[in-house]
Amino acid sequence: MTSALNPRFSFETFVVGAANRLAVTAGRTVAENPGSAYNPLFIYSGSGLGKTHVLMAIGHAAKTIAAQLNIEYLTLDEYVEAFHAAIAAGQGDAFRRRFQNVDVLLVDDVQFLTNRKEMQAELLRLTEALQQSGHQIVLASDRPPAEIADLDERLISRFSGGLVVDMGIPDYETRVAILRRKAEERGSKFQPGVLEAVAKVEYPNVRELMGALNRLVAFQAVNDTPMNAEAASKVLGIPTAASPTAASSTAVSSAAASSAAASPDEFSQFLTDVTVTVGKAVEAWRARVTEAVLRWEGEGYRTGRLEKLLEQETPAAVDEAIAAYVQDVERLKALEAEVAVLDPQAAGEKVFRDPDRMKAAEAAAAKVRDGAAPPPAPSAAFPFDSYVAGASNEVALSAARDVIAKPGKKYNPLVIAGKSGLGKTHLLNAIGLELAKKKNAIVACLSTQAFVDELIAAIDGNRVDWWRARYRRATALLLDDIHLLAGKERTQEELFNLFNQLVDADRQLIFTAPSHPNTLEGLEERIVSRLEGGLVAEIAEPDKELRRSVLERLLTQQRLPLEPALVDYLADRPVDSVRSLTGVVQRVVEAAAAQDAPVTAGLAREVLEGAPPPRRTAGLRTSGIVVSSAGGVRSREKMVWDWPGASDRVIEDLR
Repeated sequence: MTSALNPRFSFETFVVGAANRLAVTAGRTVAENPGSAYNPLFIYSGSGLGKTHVLMAIGHAAKTIAAQLNIEYLTLDEYVEAFHAAIAAGQGDAFRRRFQNVDVLLVDDVQFLTNRKEMQAELLRLTEALQQSGHQIVLASDRPPAEIADLDERLISRFSGGLVVDMGIPDYETRVAILRRKAEERGSKFQPGVLEAVAKVEYPNVRELMGALNRLVAFQAVNDTPMNAEAASKVLGIPTAASPTAASSTAVSSAAASSAAASPDEFSQFLTDVTVTVGKAVEAWRARVTEAVLRWEGEGYRTGRLEKLLEQETPAAVDEAIAAYVQDVERLKALEAEVAVLDPQAAGEKVFRDPDRMKAAEAAAAKVRDGAAPPPAPSAAFPFDSYVAGASNEVALSAARDVIAKPGKKYNPLVIAGKSGLGKTHLLNAIGLELAKKKNAIVACLSTQAFVDELIAAIDGNRVDWWRARYRRATALLLDDIHLLAGKERTQEELFNLFNQLVDADRQLIFTAPSHPNTLEGLEERIVSRLEGGLVAEIAEPDKELRRSVLERLLTQQRLPLEPALVDYLADRPVDSVRSLTGVVQRVVEAAAAQDAPVTAGLAREVLEGAPPPRRTAGLRTSGIVVSSAGGVRSREKMVWDWPGASDRVIEDLR
């Protein structure tokens, strides 16, 4: 169950001001480059400040740029409801496939994750899957991740690994702009100074501001003469500098009493009633088409064919067109159900949700029937040439090059060991991408948890033989986080047999682990011995050379000068991972942005060793956004940094 995007909530109808400019800029960037800019994007603000508007605007903008994208918006409660319904119907796998194949997923009201451990685990799994497949997820909440009570630390880390940005209360200028636009939309005109008088009140959110405008519109609609600023202030109970004359005071008081008798929502209800009345006059065929669009779009199917009918004045054979569309949808459902039995992952492909691509869906189903559906491939987000080399990863990188040159011959298996944040996932996928370039290559690259989940689904669906055949065809098998096999006896047995078959056929195996295989608990001895039989290449904490290379790349991407003293100072600071180094750079850049100062070694030393530079207190609160042509964003507002280009992820997407 998902909600349709409200057509009124677009970037064109959103008034941008200092307090929300950063969120809107980030939202537009995500819409233009889903999956490669800020992923995830986490927007938070108090109630009524426009989170949902921006969330839906991202969906509309992305759809406008690429109409073929599968975009879904839903609240957390809807997500929970859909999950529970799927579990109750025994369709848990289908539920996960559905959301993992969404191009842009928009999740609202994430704050309700509190005390929902099961849903936190599901959302973590979903976020990881979307990121690995290059799909975008955008979340909205009334508070930042760290302030959501009882939220899993892994989710906080995952959310903070993208961009976290807040939206504040609109300033005076923005309030005036909002009031003018909304008044214009309603066809209401006011004397000079009226809307400005309303904007002087610091309403806590835009909803209350709209409530005030509703009262003015309703008041003016029942009076022959337009109100002035003084009368508007009286209606809204705003103190004025000068008292009105007795006569005008009496008139205003009477009008105010009349207005106060009705709540602000009554005017909105009046507009709704008018809309309903007008809607009844619309041709019946449009109603039928609209109903069909809403129904099938709500179930996740493309409705472009039906929407084209609405663009025509009087299309012929409307009922026949709808019936033909429904027939195609039913055929797609049958194909998807058939494919789901053989290959759950393939069943989630978008081709099974587009009635206008029936031939492609038939071909995809035939491919699965023939057993030719490939296993999960390496992620394109981790290209080999973006991996930064240094003494700390020299051995692993050298081994990777040898494996790429002679797969299955020199180091088989190759085990890349090291703690989180050192580049294991990046290097694993980078090797996979290079191996996939070879002729007739079938590279299976996935997390060990996904490997386990696939086997469980195969066992549950009585199709283990098909699952085995799928991986036996692979020319290379790459598993991330092999330690997650601990305690999973059936999966270890299947991997043991698959391992032997692939090695005997000189097919490459690569694994990652947090430490040397002989230190991993819960793995069977026969698995450990085979892992140790190849090469265990350990990646250490970043050395100075690597830190320098990473720093130069980070600063260059932000179009900041490579001041030798700054680079030397930051490179000399010991850090345990690239994540920590990125955080150090972020702190320095934010401090510089806060005081409009250049990023220098002196500023870095003051921020990292002494008291942070004082922030300016004079003037209005602004976002202070600076957008470079490279796509980086700097802001005076509190935020978490993410490098926008997929190739800019220096070591790996840190978990």
